[in-house]
Amino acid sequence: MRSAYDCDVLVIGGGIVGLSTAYAITRAAPGTRVTVLEKEPGPARHQTGRNSGVIHSGIYYRPGSLKARFAVQGAAEMVKFCAEYDIAHAVTGKLIVATDKAELPRLHGLVQRGRENGIPVKELGPAQLTEYEPEVRGLAAIHVGSTGICDYVAVARRLAEASGAEIRYGAQVVRADRRAHRGVAVRTADGTVVRSRVLVNCSGLHCDQIARLTGDDPGMRIVPFRGEYYTLARPELVRGLVYPVPDPAFPFLGVHLTRGIDGGVHIGPNAVPALAREGYDWGVVRPRELGGTLAWPGSWHIARRHWRYGAGELRRSVSKAAFTEAVRRLLPAVTSQDLVPAAAGVRAQAVLRDGTLVDDFLIKEGPRTVHVLNAPSPAATASLPIGREVARRALASLSAT
Repeated sequence: MRSAYDCDVLVIGGGIVGLSTAYAITRAAPGTRVTVLEKEPGPARHQTGRNSGVIHSGIYYRPGSLKARFAVQGAAEMVKFCAEYDIAHAVTGKLIVATDKAELPRLHGLVQRGRENGIPVKELGPAQLTEYEPEVRGLAAIHVGSTGICDYVAVARRLAEASGAEIRYGAQVVRADRRAHRGVAVRTADGTVVRSRVLVNCSGLHCDQIARLTGDDPGMRIVPFRGEYYTLARPELVRGLVYPVPDPAFPFLGVHLTRGIDGGVHIGPNAVPALAREGYDWGVVRPRELGGTLAWPGSWHIARRHWRYGAGELRRSVSKAAFTEAVRRLLPAVTSQDLVPAAAGVRAQAVLRDGTLVDDFLIKEGPRTVHVLNAPSPAATASLPIGREVARRALASLSAT
């Protein structure tokens, strides 16, 4: 009975993944009624709108993984989407720079991984490196030609417009009820009830909570990590995008230099535990959310295994001099006066009970539900193929009902 439902597919979350999913559903199955509920007054207010704006190449990710496949495919599609809809973007390429001998084997490993993923990679010596970035210093580097930059907030807005879905802002989901053979009903904070045949959970920082509201066990928890940024007062020091060689034990890419689409240069992020899921500075503390993080066994496993790494990140968070020291490894000319505090972001990192940091995108299904449970960077880059994959699963569930 079609009239028993307010929509066919209900998407929770108006970030770039949720909006891309709505966009993909209406294109794959015209006539499907899609509603998107977003608790904020507009789209892309959290992870989508608080990142470096980089179109990632996919060089870092394990060949065959969802991240590798979707990032490589998504990068090309994002450039095409931005060109089609006249959204500010540029294919700039980027440098990954080794500043220590111990990093050279890992840099060579990235060359091999890039080639396995079909990504154009050029190896550079110190002299060639300075041809690209005169102020950057390193022992060796690689140039990744397919990396770019764009305005992801503009992309999200265009996806919302082009999807044809009903987008409801200021609609925070507080309850969900899944009844046998009768779809899923949710209630928002203002008392509105929305009934749908299938529910898609793209709620980012709150995705595990929404999964539990529906009665599904996500098998993970979101542990929020705040990414702290500065802007460079002398942007002429950096021409493009410059990254360090990342530590393979972590899903973070390290403090990097990013000339954005607006011409400004962002430096960061420094990654520290956040005291709330939307804890964009140390002053934002939500005891219930913090208690949930501390009650999850995986959080303590992370602390025991990686306390040295975490201590370094915390030191750079509270000490601008320490942060400057880290930046100077790549950019010796920078001074602490060059670094101006900028808006922070929070990464929704899925953590398993044993402390494993989920490295790949994670999508799980339940009866009449699809949950996107891990979609941090490069999810914005890969949002179009992620949206199609989630849409495929949602439409399959819709057919089954």
